[in-house]
Amino acid sequence: MTAVNAVATTGTGSGTTTGTGAGSTSRPRRSKAGWNLLGLLVFLAAGFPVYWMVNTAIKPAKDAIDPDPSLLPTGFTLSNFSRALDIADFWGPVGRSLIVSLSVVAIGIVVGMLAALAISRFAFRGRKVVIVGILAVQMVPLVAMIIPVFLLLNDLEQYDKLTGLILTYLTFILPFTVWTLRGFIVNIPKELEEAAMVDGCSRTGAFIRVVFPLLAPGMVATSVYGFIQAWNEYLYALMLLSQKNQTATVWLGNFTTKHGTEYAPMMAGSTMMAVPIVVLFLLVQRKMAAGLTAGAVKG
Repeated sequence: MTAVNAVATTGTGSGTTTGTGAGSTSRPRRSKAGWNLLGLLVFLAAGFPVYWMVNTAIKPAKDAIDPDPSLLPTGFTLSNFSRALDIADFWGPVGRSLIVSLSVVAIGIVVGMLAALAISRFAFRGRKVVIVGILAVQMVPLVAMIIPVFLLLNDLEQYDKLTGLILTYLTFILPFTVWTLRGFIVNIPKELEEAAMVDGCSRTGAFIRVVFPLLAPGMVATSVYGFIQAWNEYLYALMLLSQKNQTATVWLGNFTTKHGTEYAPMMAGSTMMAVPIVVLFLLVQRKMAAGLTAGAVKG
């Protein structure tokens, strides 16, 4: 009788353990499915405007203004791209946008890295004030600075010049660059630099050989952000440049006339404008992912 009870008890315990294990296994699966569903919804919400832009760009112009549009392409044509290239100079604005964006990224990453290094590695009077100032500058709406920027550039004889637009873009891209790179540098232990200097490296040599390679993913992520901001900016480019010096974003305004808006050619132009961004992401996607996951949290 005792043996039978022991067997029954053992069986009950085994059944309980098995049931608990199955329940604990199913919970992570449901949780994972929920996160996958959420990720899919975010992807659809973010990707649908891009899909609609490309869909409108390749469909006939008459279908682009259909009051009852179709989610699927109703036809295929490249005439919208030809129209976008013929309506006004395309390569001129795109070239100017590339010059401005690349210049902003190059200057911003060099100046921002040096400023972030100084804030992260050196203790000086007013250091906290500088950090708070960097954060405060990012809170100022860009619209509020249009008139002061216009007056300042006019006094400096930089109005309607690409150099003036580059300086303007640096004012709101540099604070983000400094703040982000500061977080990456703080996450790199000082002991690595000290060990390199013990082995005979100077402070500059230690930075180049030790810190700079570890900082590369963060620099790539920050550079991509700066490029996108400068490439897509519209308001300052519209206010500070004349039509002969317009950038690609302002160029899209040529499709809106007194007779209406040519939506299909405009979407074709927007699609062509998106190509440099897509190519940039394809070139630096690995570094971009590493930079985003490295984080800028410590300190």
